Amino acid sequence: MLTFTIRRLVLSIPTLLLISLVIFLLLELAPGDPTAAQPLTIPPEVRERLREALGLGEPLHVRFVKWIVQFFWVEPQVLIDHLFGTTFAEGKQRLISWQTRSPIMDIVVQRMPQTLWVVGLSYIVGVLIALPIGILSAYRQYSIFDQIGTFVSMLGFSVPTFFTGVLLIVIFSVHLGWFPSIYDTTLVVNSWESFVAQLRQMVMPVFVLALFNAAQISRFMRASMLDNLNQDYVRTARAKGLSERVVVLVHVLRNSMIPVVTVIALGVPQVFGGAIITEQVFKVNGIGQLLITAIQANDLPMVQTLTFIFAVLIVLFNLIADVLYGVLDPRIRYD
Repeated sequence: MLTFTIRRLVLSIPTLLLISLVIFLLLELAPGDPTAAQPLTIPPEVRERLREALGLGEPLHVRFVKWIVQFFWVEPQVLIDHLFGTTFAEGKQRLISWQTRSPIMDIVVQRMPQTLWVVGLSYIVGVLIALPIGILSAYRQYSIFDQIGTFVSMLGFSVPTFFTGVLLIVIFSVHLGWFPSIYDTTLVVNSWESFVAQLRQMVMPVFVLALFNAAQISRFMRASMLDNLNQDYVRTARAKGLSERVVVLVHVLRNSMIPVVTVIALGVPQVFGGAIITEQVFKVNGIGQLLITAIQANDLPMVQTLTFIFAVLIVLFNLIADVLYGVLDPRIRYD
């Protein structure tokens, strides 16, 4: 397993480099000018000097290499300096946002807690809801519980998050007044009242994302459980006298989790991308809103960096899913 993990980590390096090249070229070829937001009265020579100040006067390959070096070499040194008080990154050029003229990773670190509070918690809640529903729906196939679970799952997976979010705002914020419609990112949790306020403003965005995640995962869990419940090893385990709880929750569940692990692991980066719309609906000042703002301002370094971070998450959680296969199924060996 260790050899496989190291081999996959080494293989991920050229994969990420290729992905970064594709992202860089696509954004460079996309229409838009970072100086378009400037007044039209600016002379062309001044506008050209602005472009050169942003580094757009250099060739494509030079800008790409500088971006890669700053992302993979300079920014990790900044993190090490922050954690251990060293000075490895002192005086080195960092990734700078064209819009704010600030280091991009500093802005990402500032926005990350809001995204993790909403997106991370919603995914955990969605998984905790989906797994029991999928297991019970498969074990009690075609029962009332299974039919209700199927209906709710289809509803949650079919209705887009922006519609669900607006609907909850209309019902629970406008008419009932139970929860705030706008997420206050400036709220500091230092008392019981502020903790309750934080929970109240998290309820609706977390529920919207958790419903969407649980709908998808529960259907995969149900299908995988149904496939394993009819296998010969289940009849053998029952014939040996094992209790139904042990058969279902130990033998069947462990084998059924193998395909579900892929859905859960690869769903993490998809949730970060899908939360862009939800963050816009509830005005959560997180990574998704940062990406939308950067796109609107033609802030190419910020868009490149955030998009590449999503790609890194996909490669990382794909590796985690492959490693978990060997943990769940002893028959799978990579070494």
